[in-house]
Amino acid sequence: MKFKITFIISFILLVVFSCGDSVPESHNDNYNRGDLLTTWADEIIIPSFEIYHNDLEQLVIAKDEFIADQNNLTLSTLRGAYIDALMSWQRVSMFEIGKAEEINLRSYTNIFPTDASQVVRNIESGSYNLVLPSSYAAQGFPALDYILYGLSNDNGETLDILSNQNYTTYLSDIVDRLEELGSAVHTDWKSGYRESFISNDGSSATASVDKVVNDFLFYYEKFLRAGKIGIPAGIFSGSPIANSVEAPYSGIYTKELFLEGLSACQDFFNGVSHNGEAIHSLKDYMQNVSNNYGVDDASDQIVLRWSLATQKSEALSANLMDQIKTDNLKMLETYDALQEIVLLLKVDMMKTLNIQVDYIDADGD
Repeated sequence: MKFKITFIISFILLVVFSCGDSVPESHNDNYNRGDLLTTWADEIIIPSFEIYHNDLEQLVIAKDEFIADQNNLTLSTLRGAYIDALMSWQRVSMFEIGKAEEINLRSYTNIFPTDASQVVRNIESGSYNLVLPSSYAAQGFPALDYILYGLSNDNGETLDILSNQNYTTYLSDIVDRLEELGSAVHTDWKSGYRESFISNDGSSATASVDKVVNDFLFYYEKFLRAGKIGIPAGIFSGSPIANSVEAPYSGIYTKELFLEGLSACQDFFNGVSHNGEAIHSLKDYMQNVSNNYGVDDASDQIVLRWSLATQKSEALSANLMDQIKTDNLKMLETYDALQEIVLLLKVDMMKTLNIQVDYIDADGD
């Protein structure tokens, strides 16, 4: 019933938004897309991948130190390095363009929940190929979350299990692969892709602005709204699936990870650089086009709705699994708040910027 109500409300809002004033189907907005792309590359994307890459290097170091000397201290350090890298991942996950798109970075890095059974089979058999798409759910951060937190609730038992060479080998392999993939994308941005990204400043389905905006929208709708909140809360299944949250085995970081992803989306739309400075943004772009054509500017409404969604999100328990089990209504309310933003982005923003959605929507939104 909740899903049906949400769908009906979404449909009504979609019709209302679609019937308002709009810019012409085809227009030259005269906005300097090259400047926008330069700002995105230099102030958000590359610095974010730099931080992510550095955190992955620290994760590799922590992993190597743990394998060399397994004790409570090195385990704690490794867990901390894992959380740091997963947190910085929230700032780059939406940018599935260039090398990241070529190598399917997100699929190999953070498809959750992990397939714990496949992880165990891989470890016990010692036979696996992490390059194969069939291994998406048995590697990356979700598999690392299981190995570091899900083998036992007792640190002593965890250390005993990880003393098995098959386990440490698998741990090492998935961490090294995370670093390898992240390094490939980081290196590509700094060795030529930045220039081709910025020069592709036209207005078409293959232009950089159109692709980044679609990546941003797709990430927000499918991975943040649905993946982190909607699916665990049972929006699409009719009943909650609490263990499908991100990082379920460590647990206490689930809300923090979601809020970091939400903040990353807001900062990208509003124009907040990696060090907190105001920069060119989608909000500016929308305001520029709206002013030129004398139509309603929906950007302030998007900002307002994001503020309301953040308030809903901050009221959730630190462990979203606990929230689902004790009071799932708050998760459903958070999803509804996130969904209102999807409609504003997908209809108002895309129409204002004359950008076509390039992915198939199959979840009834």
